[in-house]
Amino acid sequence: MTVSEETIRQLTLEAMDVLGDKLSPSAIQEYVESKLQGEQLEIPAETNEKTGDRAILTAFGANHPGVVSNISTLIGNHNCDIQDVSQKIMQGFFTMIMLIDLTNLDTSFKDLQEELSKLAVQMKIKIYLQHESVFMYMHRI
Repeated sequence: MTVSEETIRQLTLEAMDVLGDKLSPSAIQEYVESKLQGEQLEIPAETNEKTGDRAILTAFGANHPGVVSNISTLIGNHNCDIQDVSQKIMQGFFTMIMLIDLTNLDTSFKDLQEELSKLAVQMKIKIYLQHESVFMYMHRI
């Protein structure tokens, strides 16, 4: 059975309540996916064919030299292609959003997320990587 957008919205809100201070995009994704698997429901296929193997990366924190370079290098080292990027620096605070093509990713998505998390700790910033479909569903709410 296919799940409706309303069900995904309700599960996302439920996850936000249940997870509390452990809330993160990946934790919400895991919570919603586990609930859907438990009820044997499927997320509907994306109607836009361009969303299969893409991810959204968001990064933010105090600006310092090498932020974009380090993130881009790590992504490139795993054969991913940055299709679009937007960044802004406001009063020493850095924000960036990237659209990344994962078609040629040479490791698992989870491993890439873990490497980005380690990089974030080293650079003292926050980095989140989500599949584009999860990002789109979470932001329809």
